[in-house]
Amino acid sequence: MPKWVTHVLLILACLFGHNTNGQVEQHAALVSEKTLIIYLSRTNNTKVIAEIIQTEVGGDLVALELETPYPEDYDAIVKQVAEENETGFLPPLKTSIDISRYDTIFLGFPTWGMQLPPPLKSFLSAHDLSGKTIIPFNTHAGYGVGSGFKTTEELCKGCSILKGFSIRGGIERDGIYLVIKGEKKMEATLAIKSWLKQVNIQTLN
Repeated sequence: MPKWVTHVLLILACLFGHNTNGQVEQHAALVSEKTLIIYLSRTNNTKVIAEIIQTEVGGDLVALELETPYPEDYDAIVKQVAEENETGFLPPLKTSIDISRYDTIFLGFPTWGMQLPPPLKSFLSAHDLSGKTIIPFNTHAGYGVGSGFKTTEELCKGCSILKGFSIRGGIERDGIYLVIKGEKKMEATLAIKSWLKQVNIQTLN
């Protein structure tokens, strides 16, 4: 079926309440094929949120990796990231993506030093995302997203940026790692469903 017919049927369904579940499902599939969920995760909390989003909207799930990984030691990575933020250094990425395939990009990251992590700055600086819909999501250790969403807007010139999602995750400094599991994961799923509805993103469920 031509895409324009699918879109017309979807509009008619919204206006007149006709039962067009088959057409709606096909529309969702078309949307998900052009959706990218890319994320940076150290304690796996952001990864879990990314996986929940993929379950809800479909699309391709990609972990952002560096050519030279950060050190495992917490104090060492804090020092390195602080230096990168201060100097504006953009760490080279191992991850390679054909960004032209996607119209909608979910962008996930933890809060590091109350800022957007340098690898995300590298990703946003390396790709022309103008004309695309960017949807940020974040995990943090209790102090919120910091300037992460603001920096995302600054680096995404010409993009349509939707309201971001932020949730408390682990506290690596205190040895608290993956916490979005079990009941906490169920709560996060409900929160994500509500958020996706607020920003008017078509879901698969």
